[in-house]
Amino acid sequence: MNIFTQFFKNKQTNEQVSQNYERDLMRAEAQLAQNIFGPVQNGGKREFFCLDRNTWIWYEQWTSDAGEAKQVTTRYLVRSGEIVKSQNGGAYHRLTVAEAENFQAATAAYLSKAKAGLYSKIVPAQA
Repeated sequence: MNIFTQFFKNKQTNEQVSQNYERDLMRAEAQLAQNIFGPVQNGGKREFFCLDRNTWIWYEQWTSDAGEAKQVTTRYLVRSGEIVKSQNGGAYHRLTVAEAENFQAATAAYLSKAKAGLYSKIVPAQA
């Protein structure tokens, strides 16, 4: 391998850098939002994050009282006039009024935590 090949071998494109940056921000947001639904069980994991403009993900893993490893991934799609959810890749169902209210409260808390805990350090406050 010549010096020219070695120098350019590990260079990332602007698109790759942008994608890595977006993933890092998403991970940081998910970390801030992990307690929105209450404390996480010891040894458990919870992530709640905005995947794109219309998609939210809630992932949780825990150990049942019987010692079984459990996990659930809920995907919320925000559509015009409705919000639907799918759990573990199943069929989509429209949220009930109570679920929609909880979802709205969770997303508002998420945005507040992200703005105060992450983006306030990156983006200066606007007057």
